Amino acid sequence: MVATVAPRQIASPVTEGRPVSQSRLPLIRQRWVSPVALLVLWEFGSRIGFIPSRVLAPPSTVAETFWGLTISGELPYNLLVSLGRASAGLAIGVVLGIVLALAAGLSRRGEAMIDPLVQIKRTIPTLALTPLFIIWFGIGEQPKILLIAFATVFPVYLNLFNGIRSVDVRLIEAARTLGLSRLEIVTNVVLPGAMPSLLVGLRYALGVAVLVLVVAEQINAASGLGALINHARDFMQTDVIVVCVMVYAILGLTADMAVRRIETKVLAWRPSMLNN
Repeated sequence: MVATVAPRQIASPVTEGRPVSQSRLPLIRQRWVSPVALLVLWEFGSRIGFIPSRVLAPPSTVAETFWGLTISGELPYNLLVSLGRASAGLAIGVVLGIVLALAAGLSRRGEAMIDPLVQIKRTIPTLALTPLFIIWFGIGEQPKILLIAFATVFPVYLNLFNGIRSVDVRLIEAARTLGLSRLEIVTNVVLPGAMPSLLVGLRYALGVAVLVLVVAEQINAASGLGALINHARDFMQTDVIVVCVMVYAILGLTADMAVRRIETKVLAWRPSMLNN
């Protein structure tokens, strides 16, 4: 009688004896090496005069400026103004994109009427419309908000439209077999199936909103991060400009992380989420 021996599972030399989360820690630390090295070289180059402060302020000066603007309340106030503009424009763009995608995705006639216009809009650079928006709406808050809204419509529309049209036909046929009405099929089958695409579109729209916000706030802005940048440019304050650029970057990353968090909650039923 020959004894059978179960094959021994070979553990990875990286993860053997340690949880998977701990095995990723060295890799996470390595990802910080290049950014920290860049900051060190930047500071060193500024100290020896290789990078003049009028061209680019050193990281230490940028950190001091960031702290000073925060303590004085100038940075928080202008950040809230910029957030208000971005939120208002994004809300308009997302709602309009969802409405158009539903009308075009759920109806062939709606697609024939709406999709060509949206595709034409896609080929028009949003920033090229800035002069027209100034002529039409002046130099107040309206052109800034509407530019952001105009730019964020297409990412939401395109992804949700594709999501609706990509829903498995067999699921729709099964719902019809069970006697569901058209409205029930849309709310219980089509929209949940298109939700991942909608969230992808929302992530793209958030990034576009931040990018357009940077340009929109150059339109005679009396407050906001763009106003800080304009004032700093006039007085060659590169440290303030770098601080505002960093805040823009943090704003975009935070928004993307928020959507990712929503995605893990809303799409908890997906197999890929269950494995996380």
